[in-house]
Amino acid sequence: MKLFSPQLVESWLSHPIASKMISFGAIGLGNTVIDLAIFTFTYQVLNLPLVPANVLAWLVAVSVSYFMNTKITFRAESGRVLRRKDYLSFVASGALGVIAATTTLVVLSSFMPVIVAKFASIAVGFAVNFTMSHFVVFRPKFPEEPNH
Repeated sequence: MKLFSPQLVESWLSHPIASKMISFGAIGLGNTVIDLAIFTFTYQVLNLPLVPANVLAWLVAVSVSYFMNTKITFRAESGRVLRRKDYLSFVASGALGVIAATTTLVVLSSFMPVIVAKFASIAVGFAVNFTMSHFVVFRPKFPEEPNH
């Protein structure tokens, strides 16, 4: 039995929200690698303390994520234009995602193995970050209605 038949994949990808979720997730995976690389370099090579190394790594990764999502995932909504207001909203929504994921991890780890709780927290963080990006940061800009 095939888990993902070509027809199922084609059907899924024909839905704009599914395509956006896949793109957002792929960019997120890339930014996880960036975050880990920057963190490792600043913490182990530059000997920065744990918290500053982590914050710097997150800021670089979230900035790359904003750039990539503006240019690729939410290109129709953003017009592929980088805006300070959207960037600040994206960073704030990312912080909200980190808080939601961390809370999920702490709560669930009391009831299940930490690794299972970690995967659940990743899913929660993804859901919060995608939802905030889709409905708040990159929401469609509707033209103003003319005054009559």
